[in-house]
Amino acid sequence: MVMMLGCVRRTLVLATLLATVLGVAAQERSIVVASTTSTEQSGLFSQLLPAFKAATGIEAKVVALGTGQALDMARRGDADVVFVHDQAAEEKFVADGFGLKRVAVMYNDFIVVGPKADPAGAAGKDVVGAFGKIAAANAPFVSRGDKSGTHAAELRYWKAAGIESPAQKFANYKECGCGMGPALNIAAQTPAYALTDRGTWLSFRNRADLVPLVEGDTRLFNQYGVIVVNPAKHPQVKQALAQSFADWLVSPAGQQAIAAYKIGGEQLFFPNAGSAK
Repeated sequence: MVMMLGCVRRTLVLATLLATVLGVAAQERSIVVASTTSTEQSGLFSQLLPAFKAATGIEAKVVALGTGQALDMARRGDADVVFVHDQAAEEKFVADGFGLKRVAVMYNDFIVVGPKADPAGAAGKDVVGAFGKIAAANAPFVSRGDKSGTHAAELRYWKAAGIESPAQKFANYKECGCGMGPALNIAAQTPAYALTDRGTWLSFRNRADLVPLVEGDTRLFNQYGVIVVNPAKHPQVKQALAQSFADWLVSPAGQQAIAAYKIGGEQLFFPNAGSAK
């Protein structure tokens, strides 16, 4: 009886040790991806992550933030890799030593949406002209105001229209400090104009009276890039696993998975690995 109890105890100890080892191994085969609300809210990750895990056995855990916040998270060492869409900010992140290399992955474009009646007369292909008309009409405009790639692009368009600080220039400019989906919800309820990435717009269902009004301007191009966090800054970064994620995104399999993601038959993102963008 004593011998039997001893065997049971040894078996339990071994089982516990095995579970611990397996748990640690599983944890080691996972990475944290700091990415954007546009990639998450568009549904793209539901296509990419299962395919990546099937190919590599690595689990990618996504934290969806505005691009600025995602890069800040990586600067603190709280992410292994970033997948974002503000080229100037990404290049600075690498130049400052926080990232190893920026690689182009895919693109889509921004569009300006607004009330079907278009009270500012903004419709057309000139995004800068449209922003000027919206400001001149003091028409409601919802800004993400969250340091995201979309917010950075929006501020560039205001500046090109001669408006440095839109919040101080016209009363109906509102910053929500939120992701793209919530910003579109506010714009739909107001109704108001807003700048959105096309991927989130195509997946957005609560459109109410909103319609696309400005699209097709080359300045609305929206490039996404991936950067592995520099382990010289943060030794805890899982560089090899993070590099596997970056490499898979730009591989034929990853690029095909990006191209295959559609809503209502319409492609949301267009792969362009190897692009100089």
